[in-house]
Amino acid sequence: MSEAVFQETTAEPRTQSVPLAHLSLELGHLYMEDFEAGPGRLREHFAEVRIWVDAARASVARRGKRPRISTCFLIDDYFSRFSTPAELIPMVLKEAEKAGLVIDYLARESACAVADRVELAESVMHRLVESPPPGSYGSRPSVSQTGWLANGQRTPTASRSALGQVKGWEPPRETAARNHSVFMDVELWSEKDGRRLWSCPFLAAVWQLARLGLLRHLGEPVLVPADWNGGDFPQDWDRLPPLTRLTGSAAAPFSAYRTCTLMPNRFLAVEDAVRLILDQTDVDAGALRQVAERSAREGMAVPAAVAQRATYVFYEEPGDSFEAEGA
Repeated sequence: MSEAVFQETTAEPRTQSVPLAHLSLELGHLYMEDFEAGPGRLREHFAEVRIWVDAARASVARRGKRPRISTCFLIDDYFSRFSTPAELIPMVLKEAEKAGLVIDYLARESACAVADRVELAESVMHRLVESPPPGSYGSRPSVSQTGWLANGQRTPTASRSALGQVKGWEPPRETAARNHSVFMDVELWSEKDGRRLWSCPFLAAVWQLARLGLLRHLGEPVLVPADWNGGDFPQDWDRLPPLTRLTGSAAAPFSAYRTCTLMPNRFLAVEDAVRLILDQTDVDAGALRQVAERSAREGMAVPAAVAQRATYVFYEEPGDSFEAEGA
């Protein structure tokens, strides 16, 4: 007669793992005005991106592994909506194909705020842990109240000493400054008509965490890709899945040990802000442990700091020299 085995539920793994590629390669993160400019703008973008895609693939292969690399493309349907998926997505895929590129995963930026009824941005906001400036005593309101996140001590407001003298101006100070400060203060959201509008840097930070396989909701993965059946894309953005796998089983996993984002250099300030946010996010410990263990087994060690796992290539845009729409 076999004996029953009892085990505390707290001893069971609570964080579900996700498949991981070696590299998540983002082929584009453009605004609606870029799409509105027509196929010529996309053509110029993908032609420039192709140069760096080859370099990124070679960098992974240099480590002696058969690289698992997935590609993704993010469409802004959060701040503005231009055209429809049925009109826009085929144009994107066509111009990518002309440049010899394949997009494995297509994501909607609105999914970084809410996906499958999970408030992703709100969840990450509650994981923010501000870096306390030297000598601070908790007098500054928390990020959950202000919606602003800094990497150090802000310039103090004017005040009077006990003797009634007005204190002089003091500069802001970066917490981890090396010789001199590079101070940043990032707006995470604004309020409009009673609705919270998440900022571009904050949504991009959520996007990076998803690509790094570090987002969970009650231990379950989020932004799980849905396979596209090959039919026509919908007329409404809300009918498009938050994350769509376009290439089926041929695609490497969406999430990866590292990310590389290829984008125009006008996004540089936004991505600086993204790294600040990632540096002050308390990432799910179970997800971090899983990535560390699996990457070590593969001989693909990743940096301990999450922000250091995200790399970028910023290219110079050709200005308005792109071909006119329909050219």
